[in-house]
Amino acid sequence: MRRCVLVVAFLLNQLAGAQSEVFQGGEWFKFKMSYSGWLKAGDATLSVKETMFNNKPVYHIVGKGVTTGAIKWFFKVEDLYESYVDQVSGLPYKFIRKIDEGGYTKDVEINFDHQKLEAKLTDKETGKTNTSKIAPKTQDLISAYYYLRNYYDGIDPKDNMEVNIPLFFDNEREEFRLRYLGEETLETEFGTVKTYKFRPLVKADRVFRAEESITIWVSADKNRIPLRVKADLRVGSVRADLVAFKGLKHSFEVVF
Repeated sequence: MRRCVLVVAFLLNQLAGAQSEVFQGGEWFKFKMSYSGWLKAGDATLSVKETMFNNKPVYHIVGKGVTTGAIKWFFKVEDLYESYVDQVSGLPYKFIRKIDEGGYTKDVEINFDHQKLEAKLTDKETGKTNTSKIAPKTQDLISAYYYLRNYYDGIDPKDNMEVNIPLFFDNEREEFRLRYLGEETLETEFGTVKTYKFRPLVKADRVFRAEESITIWVSADKNRIPLRVKADLRVGSVRADLVAFKGLKHSFEVVF
């Protein structure tokens, strides 16, 4: 569930010079989660706040996810993700992951040093630390989405175009791969919206059926906000739909 909400790491192509033009402090999203298309599974939120971190202006981005309704009685989820992202470079300084998913727990903190190209991971449950080498411009799971929103402008109409950025997650260096599938109009809580359709490529594992298990629909306006995320799991499927938002930097465009 956590990756289909927050991988909520997606979006665009062609590196742009403009900075901090897509989102701003005060932006907030709320998503409704459903399992296999009908059973309410939970709620998730993403919020952005402007603050300081080590005397540098940053965006403090917080993602939360919880199970609700009947499903929480047999699989309780409480997830918290936080990222402190430089307002100019879009690179993360600190990443926090504190989760409890049906008894599977993680409580880790990652501190990034982009000059030394190192990431120091601290496991709060065991007290152990580990320092790993990272690639230039490495992102965490949360910052990746906002980096792509803000620094990649415009869409190449070629099908199967891919964007690749370095990612550090679960004490491992990975490459986040995002495939552009084209434009699509989508029926949403807010009306009919023109969207760009993407597919993050994930590892086929105990959770996901295949590499192409996740699909994301993003508004085709200047905000580039996530409107829907769908993930095909080994057992059933999960869908997240945007149901509320505030604090957008640009007008939200609805076809009708």
